[in-house]
Amino acid sequence: MIDNAVDGGGRRSDGMSKDLSWFPKDIKKRVCTTFVEDSFSNGLLCQCGGARDSHASASLSDYFSAAIVSHWDSAQHSSEAPTDAFGEVEFAGASKRYSHFLRLSWDTPPATVYSILTDNWGLPTPNLVLSVEGGVGRSKIKSWVREVLRHGLVRAAQSTGAWIVAGGLREGVGRCLGEAVRDHFTAASSDSLAKVVTIGIAPWGLVSHREQLINLEGSFPAVYYVPNTSRDSFCLDNNYQAFLLVDNGTVGRTGGETVFKARLEDYISHQRTGKKGGSMDIPVLCMLVSGESYMLERLNFSLKNSIPWLVLAGQVGLADLVNDILENVPASESEGKGNVANKTDLRSRLAEKVIETLPADPDTDKLVEKALSIYQRRGLISIYHGEQEGPDDFDTVLLKALVGVSKQRLSGDTSPSTEELKLALTWNRVDIARSELFTGDIQWKSDDLEDFMTDALVNNKPQFVHLFIENGLNILDYLTFGQLEELYRSISDSSLAYTLLVRHLNDRQGAPYTGFTYSSTDLLNHSSSPIKEFTLYEVSQLLEDLLGDVCEPFYRKILGLQGITSTRKMVKRLTKVWKEGTAYRNHRCPHPWAALFIWAVLQNRREMAIYFWEMTTESVLSALSGCKLLRELSKLERETETKYSMKELARKFENYAHDVFSQCYQSSESRSFVLLRKKSAIWGGATCLKMAMEADARYFFSHDGVQSLLSQIWWGDMNRSTEVWKLILTLFIPPLCYTNLISFREVEEAEEGKPDEIPQGKDIEWLYAETVFSFRDLKRMQEKSEDSSPIRPTTKGRLDRATPQKRPFLVQRWRQFWYAPVTAFVGNVLMYFLFLVLFAYVLLLDFKPPPPTGPSTPELGLYFWVFTIVCEEIRETLFIGSMTLRQRIRLYPQDVWHKCDLIAIILFLIGMCCRMFRSTFMLGRAALCLDYMAFTIRLLHIFAIHKHLGPKIIIVGKMMKDVFFFLFFLGVWLMAYGVANQALMYTYDTSADRILRRVFYRPYLHIFGQIPVEEIDSGYVWNADCTDNTTLVDEGMEPCRNPHHNWLVVILLVVYLLVTNILLMNLLIAMFSHTFSKVQERSDTHWKFQRFNVIVEYHSRPCLAPPFIVISHIHLIIKRNIRKIPSEKIHQFAVELTEKINNRLLTWESIQKETFLSAASKKQRGSDGERLKRMSIKVDSVLKQTAEIRDVDRRLQALETEMEFCSSTLVWMAEALSQSGLLKTNKPPPTHKVR
Repeated sequence: MIDNAVDGGGRRSDGMSKDLSWFPKDIKKRVCTTFVEDSFSNGLLCQCGGARDSHASASLSDYFSAAIVSHWDSAQHSSEAPTDAFGEVEFAGASKRYSHFLRLSWDTPPATVYSILTDNWGLPTPNLVLSVEGGVGRSKIKSWVREVLRHGLVRAAQSTGAWIVAGGLREGVGRCLGEAVRDHFTAASSDSLAKVVTIGIAPWGLVSHREQLINLEGSFPAVYYVPNTSRDSFCLDNNYQAFLLVDNGTVGRTGGETVFKARLEDYISHQRTGKKGGSMDIPVLCMLVSGESYMLERLNFSLKNSIPWLVLAGQVGLADLVNDILENVPASESEGKGNVANKTDLRSRLAEKVIETLPADPDTDKLVEKALSIYQRRGLISIYHGEQEGPDDFDTVLLKALVGVSKQRLSGDTSPSTEELKLALTWNRVDIARSELFTGDIQWKSDDLEDFMTDALVNNKPQFVHLFIENGLNILDYLTFGQLEELYRSISDSSLAYTLLVRHLNDRQGAPYTGFTYSSTDLLNHSSSPIKEFTLYEVSQLLEDLLGDVCEPFYRKILGLQGITSTRKMVKRLTKVWKEGTAYRNHRCPHPWAALFIWAVLQNRREMAIYFWEMTTESVLSALSGCKLLRELSKLERETETKYSMKELARKFENYAHDVFSQCYQSSESRSFVLLRKKSAIWGGATCLKMAMEADARYFFSHDGVQSLLSQIWWGDMNRSTEVWKLILTLFIPPLCYTNLISFREVEEAEEGKPDEIPQGKDIEWLYAETVFSFRDLKRMQEKSEDSSPIRPTTKGRLDRATPQKRPFLVQRWRQFWYAPVTAFVGNVLMYFLFLVLFAYVLLLDFKPPPPTGPSTPELGLYFWVFTIVCEEIRETLFIGSMTLRQRIRLYPQDVWHKCDLIAIILFLIGMCCRMFRSTFMLGRAALCLDYMAFTIRLLHIFAIHKHLGPKIIIVGKMMKDVFFFLFFLGVWLMAYGVANQALMYTYDTSADRILRRVFYRPYLHIFGQIPVEEIDSGYVWNADCTDNTTLVDEGMEPCRNPHHNWLVVILLVVYLLVTNILLMNLLIAMFSHTFSKVQERSDTHWKFQRFNVIVEYHSRPCLAPPFIVISHIHLIIKRNIRKIPSEKIHQFAVELTEKINNRLLTWESIQKETFLSAASKKQRGSDGERLKRMSIKVDSVLKQTAEIRDVDRRLQALETEMEFCSSTLVWMAEALSQSGLLKTNKPPPTHKVR
């Protein structure tokens, strides 16, 4: 989109010429075709204003037509021709900004003009059109009018998103308006520049230096010279963003644009505001500042089209005439339509006013007729007394003027307050709505606000959404599933969410789609396509793509698709559901705030998403979910600015989650632990921990509360201060777990098996005031829950009788030790070291030849050990979690260590198979040697849990990326030097092995100081058996070096060593230093996140390590598949609460969120910026009151002057009467008493 005028920049599109190439075909100009002599020019000029020489010969030779015509008319005496002036204009020496311009005929269809303004020139759809009329007279503009234009009109246009339409020339009101816009641009921020659009509509024949704009193929740009003068001129004003130069065939004549402007305003007034058609027609308001007599026709024409006018009283010219007529001519005199005397008297009064104001105009009768027509439509005219009211509240004046006009056109069922709210919503002026409409005097019903709520949501006006919710809108009644679908259909076709929804819609309808990527061409195609009928199915599919398996799919249950995984079956089921009807669309959305939060996040609407997050429950999980959605969207977004804003908003939501959880953790540690593991009904069974892991919320994981929970899960029932050597000793001597060598957490007797002894009043509290860290805690929870419900749901969804059994001490202590994740970790580390020792022993000391001699017994044991490792890898990949097989296969390679495991297993299988045959024995040995390296590197992941080694491992991983960049630069320089060196030293060599060694390997060794000077430098003796015979060289003999250009070889060596050893090595050191300093600051955060992954991995592993893990596998198969006993470990990372307890926990979380938001708001109010803002408001209020006091003082002075005049007159009259002797009295004259 071409948006030079909007963004205020000086950039232009390179493709502009191509986009506007159709202008000469469809847009026309006007050329005078009949020379009608002007009687005052002695035959030198035509009545069109053009000279005789400028007319074509055909127009001059038509003497008959010229003889019978006394008045020149544009429609009859001019013809159309392709326009020759369009494109962009650059004001030389005045501004670097490019403005659009177009020369067009006065009868060009308004629909075409409006399409050019919005589609081709990229101007935003206006919320209001302010048309300023002042004529082209050279009357002096008063200072208060300038203040109204600068501080009132321009600021009102900026706050309402309006277009300002004026003359566009550097004279009169047009020049004052341009200067006001310039001053506003200078003082305002970049965000507000995009909301002020100024359009100049001027007569083509009146524009000075217009020949600089003429170019048959368009000007991109046309260089237009603007004289730097303080006097008014008819040059284009460089402060306007677009110019419509109306051509009616005249030259140097005014008024040619009046009809065109009125028709364009009438057309715009029937267009809709906002997106998707908006909620109301675009309001158009004309403002009359001054003007000449010809402007009466313009005023009358607009009033006939019901376009309201605002007249600035106090400025000379036509504005004073209209003000005088409306205020001094009584309305009662025109009420009797059949009374001829009244009409005659009214006409005479108007004629008197017209002659008094416009004495120089000869055609008084026509002016009186137009004034009479204007007076009959006086209800559309508002008067603004600028000298009395001031420019500060000019936007409120505009609102009241439009509302006053709309009251006259309302139907009986429409309330004036509704129309006023429409205007305030269209202009996004929540301050006006709050101060004028939501003061408590008007009782708004929820149904009355629903349409406004939809408009505010679609057009991204969060302040109005907040206002409507505060004043009675019931969000539960408003947001049905049908309304939610309508909101998704209103998504802008230029957004990424729209493109993704279209993809799923095409998949459902069977249309081909290219994928997630999109281009500007795609967006242009989308914009011209009809509105896509998105349904909740497409939304559900999109959310499933973005969220993955972290939660259950959204909106499947309401569509009847619960439990269906096949896309084809879902589409088939949907077709059946829609044939039966769409009754689901009338159902209420059970979680409206969460649904609106997702809708706002998908569109990257910052303020709207933050407000909905503040309103939704489960604030920690909702913030993490928003973070997850935004980061997934940012990976698909191609626009750099949008991608950055998505990442910033994701980071903000992560900070919200961290801060709210911090508040919860300070309030209650145990409840906050339950909050992390509680399954959410709103977010499809997701938990905070799982969502944070999927969202890559490293900052959230760095919180002490999260790490404390992980430490409790890691150690289980064991004391966290237990030394590692005690664990290792107990692993080798298991009976030591029954001694006091390892201390376990003590449990009170009442909590062990006597739930009936729980203190009264805490039967509900304990369920979320204690945390499940181990299996004993889980058992206590099950035993206590038996009091309230003897039937409990199992993890598989079935209802079983709770039959708690107290285990003997030997069994209980055994489970407490072996089922702790730290025990599994230490055991796996020890056994993995033994595995590496066995592997090294086989490779170095006991690698037997192929069968029947080998393999040896230790090697067979190694094969079995790797087999158990593979079995555990398969179990972790395919049998843990609820993902489908396709999702598991897709997600498995995304982890770096999974790739390492896969490479190690594949190399081992290749080596094991190849070593069984003599022909591939050495290949198998080499594969196993490489495989040993892969298994050894796997140790880095194991030690990621260590507090000191973990961060360093992360830093090394980040530095590996720097190494790849360094190797790229090194490879380029190495190849350049190696090839040149080989070609200069050896003229002929056909051995590929020698060439590769000398081109790549030998230059690489040069970096480390291994330089064979005898071979490179011919000044040294090279004792080597070589030959210059090409036949012997072909047979493999060493070729002799070429002494020619040996000096160049030495120079290349020096330069090569200089670049590699000094430049590239120092570059690598600098990159490492930068990476280290950058990662070191957050290495602890990264390590804590990686620690969670390790804890989850070893928490899900059996207690025995390979190769003994096969025993645990057999035990799990019997326990899960034969005995049907569900896993109890899942409760340590996910727990389901009853509805009553869940509601209490949500209430507590909401209280903590409100506390956090209150503290954040208080902190923001105390910031320097907010203080300056409040101070600025107070200063403005003081200045406004000072201006009012000054105005009152001025009025008192005027009143005092009038009183003095009246007093002097009375004194004079009294003296005259006393001297004349007409009045005789016996009383003395009154005396003035001073108090």
